[in-house]
Amino acid sequence: MSAQDTALIVIDVQESFRQRPVWQDDIARPFIRNVQALIDGVAKRNIPVVQILHTDNDDVFQLESGFVRTLEDVQIEPTVLFYKKRHSALIESGLNVWLVEHGIRKLIICGIRTEQCCETTTRHASDLGYQVDYVTEATLTFPMQHASGQVFSVEDIKMRTELVLAGRFARIVTVEQALQNTAV
Repeated sequence: MSAQDTALIVIDVQESFRQRPVWQDDIARPFIRNVQALIDGVAKRNIPVVQILHTDNDDVFQLESGFVRTLEDVQIEPTVLFYKKRHSALIESGLNVWLVEHGIRKLIICGIRTEQCCETTTRHASDLGYQVDYVTEATLTFPMQHASGQVFSVEDIKMRTELVLAGRFARIVTVEQALQNTAV
């Protein structure tokens, strides 16, 4: 694969999440740095940057809320913007049509949340035949509590996501590796 048939998919990097009680600036800071490095790196390589924003009936995810916009700390000039209402960015958004029309065969996935929309989009993309690089360090999640009471840390969740995606649905890469793999 080359830069000509590759696209960066930036999923749900939006202010809606900052409004949720799970938001933690200290957890978000490294993500913001990594996702910005990835966005900047692919832009320098003339790789399309596809921005996905999530909308639904939750107050902070409704378009009218004013929070369905790029996270303030992130600078992005997307090639194209899609809105989604499902976990997978490939369902009912128009994304897959756009990718096919532009000859895209490889996706670089990043965004919010690691184990939800990013993982779901990755699985779906793989099933559709795309080669996927999953950039875990450029995804964001927060600690989660299981019904048993056990709390899973960000590291636990990211490790589990890598475990289930690696070699089956995606290649797990760092920002640096993702950018090296797109050299023209």
